[in-house]
Amino acid sequence: MNNAEEVTVRVNGDAMRLPEGSSIASLLEKLSVSAPRVAVERNREIVAKADYASTRLSEGDEPEVEELVGGG
Repeated sequence: MNNAEEVTVRVNGDAMRLPEGSSIASLLEKLSVSAPRVAVERNREIVAKADYASTRLSEGDEPEVEELVGGG
């Protein structure tokens, strides 16, 4: 059953249902990931941090979320 008010995306390879119109910023919030230390690709294209709030996810998108960790 497909709810028209949701989309399915594959986050780091795993299927996830999100409300239609969700942004990269709302995805990060749902994942409890801090935006200052993360890099995001959508469909193999890097998304600029300044565009997280305005970049909407669509059915079938494949975002990759990578948390940056410092240290040695």
